[in-house]
Formats: sequence, structure tokens, C-alpha cells
Amino acid sequence: MLSIAGILSFLLVWQLLLEFGILSDRYISKPTELVALFIQKMTDSSPDGSTLPIATLASLQVALTGLLLAIVTGVPLGLLMGWYKGLDKFFKPIFEIIRPIPPISWIPLTIVWLGIGLKAKAFIIFFAAFIPCVINSYTGIKLTQQVLINVAKTCGASNFTIFWKVGIPSAMPMTFAGIRVAFGNAWSTLVAAEMLAANAGLGYMILMGRSFARPDIIMLGMVCIGALGALFTFILGIVEKRIVGWRNVK
Repeated sequence: MLSIAGILSFLLVWQLLLEFGILSDRYISKPTELVALFIQKMTDSSPDGSTLPIATLASLQVALTGLLLAIVTGVPLGLLMGWYKGLDKFFKPIFEIIRPIPPISWIPLTIVWLGIGLKAKAFIIFFAAFIPCVINSYTGIKLTQQVLINVAKTCGASNFTIFWKVGIPSAMPMTFAGIRVAFGNAWSTLVAAEMLAANAGLGYMILMGRSFARPDIIMLGMVCIGALGALFTFILGIVEKRIVGWRNVK
């Protein structure tokens, strides 16, 4: 109830600031206007050429493709680098060179390599999400308690068995934290990814809102991105509780 009250209070203050002229409605739309526009965009394709459901599905396809690819490759790489010193020494210099490069700076090369389709946009999302997946998985398995490793060795477990049954479960809390950060990075990079000559998507809708001087379209796109991000964060939290539920056992 407190969470709902907080959201409603924020919307009420927003509405009142515009109603009393403290903020100009020339640059910021009222919440009631955004609700009306949301209903309208469910069936109206103007001005960006697609309805809100089509734009949302297009953005989800790009974001989830890049994110899932980053999780599938980044998490195992981070776990292996953190456990096996040889792999760490081999991959870490390469990773440290690539890590500081902003995802947006890959856009020109991506166009040259992959064109302007789904693969190109998903690659930008992938790079934004890949780095936190690797870093958190690497850090998580590095923090495995030595006493657990020693107990497994005493019981005759091999190095791979310890990695599989002790290291990976121990790293899961940090790994899920990295996936949360990766999702935030992927979702926030969506607008930049959809600058690659997209013709649909929430990011494209925001860009068209700027082109047509429609702050209501821009704000609706931003609100939809934020709401979907909160929804997927909630879903990810449920998945984390199921996989890492042993943390709550005392």
C-alpha cells in the first residue's frame, strides 16, 4: 500500500504542478493526458507509424535478444575466468581493453558489420549487457568461502565438482545482481540501438516524438520503457528467489 501511495502521490504532485502553472505544459504533459494518449496509441499509429503494442513488441524483441545472448555467454565466461586461473590470465587482458568502450561507440562498426536490422540493434544491447554479466559472475565465484572448498576437497571432490556444486551456487547471488544491472543497461541502451534506422519500437517512437515536437509522445515512450523495466525486474526477482532460495534457509 505504501508503494502504491508513493506512486499516486508522485502523479498527483506532477498533475498539480501543471494545473497551477508552476510547470509549463508546453514541455511536459499531464499524467491525465498521457493516460489518454496511451489509450489512443493502442490503435492509432500516428505519428511514428506503429501502434503502441507493435512498438513495444519490437523493442522487446531487440532488448531480450541482446540480453539473453549476453547472459548465455557472459555468465559462463565470468564463472570460468573466476575459477580457472589459466582462463583468467588469457581472457582478462582482452576483457579489460573492451570493458571501458561505451556501447554507443560500437554503432558505426555495427552498421558496417551487420547492417541495420535486428542483428545490429541486438548487438548494441548485447555489448551493454555483457560486461556486467561477466564482472558480477567473476566476482561472485571469487567470493566463494574457502572453508566450503576445503570441506569439498576433504570429501574427495575433484576441482570441476567443486566448481559445479560449490562455486556456481555460491556465485549465484552476485550473478543475479549482475543480470539486474545488465537488464538495466540493455533497456537504457534501447533508444540508441533503435537509432539504427528502425521503423518501430519505443525508442523509435521517442525519436519521432522529438522530430514532430511532441513531448507527450516522448514522455509516453519513456513511461512505457520505465514500466516494462520495473515489470521485468519484478519477474527477475521471482526467478532469483526460486533459484537462490537456499539463502533464506537457516
